[in-house]
Amino acid sequence: MKPIGVDCIFDPEGTVQVRRVLVDGQWQRVGSGRQWVDSHGRHLLVMFPDNQPQELLLRADTLTWALKPVSRQPQWV
Repeated sequence: MKPIGVDCIFDPEGTVQVRRVLVDGQWQRVGSGRQWVDSHGRHLLVMFPDNQPQELLLRADTLTWALKPVSRQPQWV
């Protein structure tokens, strides 16, 4: 996972609205989607301008943001 900067708002219920993400020194606007919390932290699905979905993670242990690609292939268990 890649460390990044995130411009966001936390609403009173704890939901995060991400406005833009700092990647490689460039701010990019993103659309926010589904989010959930687990033992690793708060996960958010976002869509970048090139229609590339990514997962943001606000890590519970460091309170830092990280970014990782999302597979477009469904994974059935």
